[in-house]
Amino acid sequence: MLRTLPPFRADHVGSLLRPAAVREARAQHETGQISAEQLTAIEDAAILDVIEKQQAIGLQGITDGEFRREFWHIDFLASLGGVESYVTDHGIQFKGGQTRPKAMRVTGKIHFAGHPMLQHFQFLHDNVGSRSTAKITIPSPSVLHFRGGRKAVPESIYPSMEEFYHDLGQAYAEAVRAFGEAGCRYLQLDETNLSYLCDPEQRQMVRDRGDDPDELPHIYAKLINAAVSGAPADMRITMHTCRGNFKSLWIASGGYEPVAEILFNEINVHGYFMEWDSDRAGSFEPLRLVPANKQVAVGIVTSKTGDLESVDYLKARLEEAGKYTDIDRLCLAPQCGFASTEEGNSLTEDQQWAKLSRIVEVANEVWGG
Repeated sequence: MLRTLPPFRADHVGSLLRPAAVREARAQHETGQISAEQLTAIEDAAILDVIEKQQAIGLQGITDGEFRREFWHIDFLASLGGVESYVTDHGIQFKGGQTRPKAMRVTGKIHFAGHPMLQHFQFLHDNVGSRSTAKITIPSPSVLHFRGGRKAVPESIYPSMEEFYHDLGQAYAEAVRAFGEAGCRYLQLDETNLSYLCDPEQRQMVRDRGDDPDELPHIYAKLINAAVSGAPADMRITMHTCRGNFKSLWIASGGYEPVAEILFNEINVHGYFMEWDSDRAGSFEPLRLVPANKQVAVGIVTSKTGDLESVDYLKARLEEAGKYTDIDRLCLAPQCGFASTEEGNSLTEDQQWAKLSRIVEVANEVWGG
């Protein structure tokens, strides 16, 4: 049967390929050729168009495509009090390339003092209407810690990491509460780090800097639970986890088994978007741990290439996943967004929409609609 609450049977992670007009306007704004107001007007028009496209193919959860962002994570985190972004000497290393050389650091006590993405969500919410549900995506709070570790959190500001985690969790709780007050009832935390901690190389990186890769998932679970404690009772919260997504590149490999129990049973969210579009993600076996009151959107449609998955292939993969959990606990989605950064993945907009349409088609055949 169809789901009336998120995650929906046919759903998507959030980011969409930026239209040419948005890419051009952002480049012009960066060089001072157009004003911030002119850029916003162009983004507004593109978002209105992408809302209509999502609704036209039958999606129920509607995002703004993250069209106003440069990065999926930095734009949100750098607008928290006590956090700033800066240009560094290298970007995040993927297998085969690096992101732009930009990072984050803590410059003061972390706090919430309003946020520009509240206005971004309000525009989306006001224009989605009652036919569908407006969805906002924000990075998991763990993202502020994982990439930089202790080096990004000066001891002069936070002698104790416990105080850092406390303040970060409280700032997020206030942000989530503010989104709720703005009308948000579908919020997603993008949590890459738990799946990174399934990769031997990433685990060794964490050890080398002095963290315990077995303890970090428990720390992050508590941090996430603090973050969502500010949610209204009727807000549905999901979590997306993947192994890296930048210009169709990736970072990590390894199945979910090392973190599955924590992921499904220690973290207070309603559903998950999980990556299973390649052998790097392992088997569906961790789904055996999904409790009866949670849903998983299985990411078996890849956002990294334009090749369109067949109906039969997707049905077979869903049937395979259903060997480990009740099929009614499952939904269908891409494994990640189509443009985690403004550069986007290596496929066309037509290919992107064909994949999203195929997801709706298969979900309707499997669950009815």
